[in-house]
Amino acid sequence: MTSMIRFDPFGEFSSLRRAMDRVFDDFGRGGWRGSEAELTFPIDLFETEDSVTVKAVLPGINPEDVEISVSEGVLTVKGESRLEQTSERENYYRQEIRYGAFSRSIPLPSRVNHEQAEAKFKDGVLMVTLPKAEEVRPKQIKIKPDTAQVDSGSDRSAELTSAQN
Repeated sequence: MTSMIRFDPFGEFSSLRRAMDRVFDDFGRGGWRGSEAELTFPIDLFETEDSVTVKAVLPGINPEDVEISVSEGVLTVKGESRLEQTSERENYYRQEIRYGAFSRSIPLPSRVNHEQAEAKFKDGVLMVTLPKAEEVRPKQIKIKPDTAQVDSGSDRSAELTSAQN
């Protein structure tokens, strides 16, 4: 005697999803040791009329361990976070803080004059200010009054005044 099995077209997707969840769970726990995830950091990027500013949060990093460069419209911040050995590893219950080299390249929205760039580092926050290149800065163009139109306008108002009297 044969029994009927109901066909579920999405049944295979659920097993695929479980497999993918396992892969990402392993990655979150520090799996994939062969290819360490690159360390990164959050940034804010904004511009004013005169400059482009990048603000990067680098907690626990010494300013001496950070390199900043600008090339072809891309700002690169890289450095290294070093592990300070204060206790033996076997006493750890969790170790989630990552140490090692980090790098981030940020495309800039405008052309900048990297020769006049300034960088400040305070309380784990790096602030890089890059003045915009002269050809990118907005220029104010003043409208000059047309002297012929102004003169003829004053004559016309004199004619109107004498006509009303």
